Amino acid sequence: MERESRERRTPTTPRRRRRRRPLPPSQQVAIEGCCHGDLDRIYETVTAIQAADGRRVDLLLICGDFQAVRNADDLLCLACPPKYRALKNFHKYYSGAAVAPVPTVFIGGNHEASNHLAELALGGWAAPSIFYLGDAGVVTFGGLRIAGLSGIYNERHYRAGRYERPPYDASTIRSAYHVRALDVHRLARLTGPIDIFLSHDWPAGIAGHGDRESLLRRKPFLAREVADGSLGSPPAAGLLASLRPAHWFAAHMHTKFAAVVPHPASGGARGDGRAPVTRFLALDKCLPGRPFLQVLDIAPAGGVPAGPLRLAHDAQWLAILAETHALHSTSPRPPPLPADAPPPAQATVDRVVAAVTAARVSLDVPPNFQVT
Repeated sequence: MERESRERRTPTTPRRRRRRRPLPPSQQVAIEGCCHGDLDRIYETVTAIQAADGRRVDLLLICGDFQAVRNADDLLCLACPPKYRALKNFHKYYSGAAVAPVPTVFIGGNHEASNHLAELALGGWAAPSIFYLGDAGVVTFGGLRIAGLSGIYNERHYRAGRYERPPYDASTIRSAYHVRALDVHRLARLTGPIDIFLSHDWPAGIAGHGDRESLLRRKPFLAREVADGSLGSPPAAGLLASLRPAHWFAAHMHTKFAAVVPHPASGGARGDGRAPVTRFLALDKCLPGRPFLQVLDIAPAGGVPAGPLRLAHDAQWLAILAETHALHSTSPRPPPLPADAPPPAQATVDRVVAAVTAARVSLDVPPNFQVT
């Protein structure tokens, strides 16, 4: 009998272990639905979860109706019936009387102090450790790439410029929080993987990807909109299909709803690194006994190495803002936007990085909040 090949293992030969690529470290991310100014309750809930489960919450994301009301004047810019206009507790975090216990990122909804958020249209600190993504924005945190779109969709104002200014009248106090085509155009130019996308209203058609019957039992008044497809935002649905984020979080309807959206395989460079499915989750408003907050373990897509647990600007997004700056308009009827939304030129991205390097700073968002 011939001897066994040297390549054949004997029972005593140790089995070679296949090396596995190490998974990128994940972040513990808390997601909250509609805030309505109840920051104290939200932070108390996050702290209680950490104490009960013994796990660290790295980041809190809030999906609109934040109500960053600093004072009585801001209340006059809040679009809601007068009986619901209450100062709540954001002003404590704004003044420094209270400190956010966890880094917080939020987008705007349809109940906001629009005058305050207009001061931060391109994003910025609303209070120490509380960051507003702007009308639209992209940041990174610990390797996670987070994009967001503020406001809700309304066809009447979708193609308008940002013409609203305080003091608002009965019309502009509402149109101020309507999504604009320019912000969608900018987001559509993004390439590469996106781990998290935030919106206030739902993408159109999302109800068909989850437990629709359960949704209608809780919200029977939505039956007509679900049936005719008018529930949700068509521009958001377009971004969902093109950007294919791994996770999409929303609020607005004051109910918890989950869905899984599969994406067809796409060729070309723009599809590289995009998620094959998007996991959608909408949460309720902040009230006792309501499902308004959930903590998820989220790892960066595409094997992106984890970075420091601090906010940083996204270089590609800064390049998009630079290339589209001339498209910004304060007219109710601006010129039409370009028909296509190509990714930014690499030369523009390189100039952004070079400018940051020349200034001897980094893309990290500096902790430079100031009371205005």
